[in-house]
Amino acid sequence: QVQLVESGGGLVQAGGSLRLACAGSGRTFSSSTMGWFRQAPGKEREFVAAIWWSTWSQNTRYADSVKGRFVISRDAAKNTLYLQMNSLKPEDTAVYYCTATTVPSGTYYSTQFYNYWGQGTQVTVSS
Repeated sequence: QVQLVESGGGLVQAGGSLRLACAGSGRTFSSSTMGWFRQAPGKEREFVAAIWWSTWSQNTRYADSVKGRFVISRDAAKNTLYLQMNSLKPEDTAVYYCTATTVPSGTYYSTQFYNYWGQGTQVTVSS
């Protein structure tokens, strides 16, 4: 059974930075897609960033709202996914979820593509 555990959330002032981490256990994703989604109170869960890789390549994608401010990365040796968040804004406040999928291809920005989810970590950005 795959487990994803997020860490690194907290309270930060606008303009500040945070780095989220997601430690995976139970299997090693030799080639797959992992991502970050977020959900603010009263809103639907939305796509933030995704990364997919194979033996030969790696690709990343970002939501327009975070492009240029957030960076998704992974450490294969540690089976850990990261989200570096810079220039944070109050509208970035949400619970952030790490996610992974074993499906070989699909719509990376859709929640339905992913079959493993972490428990979430709260990020609060004060103005």
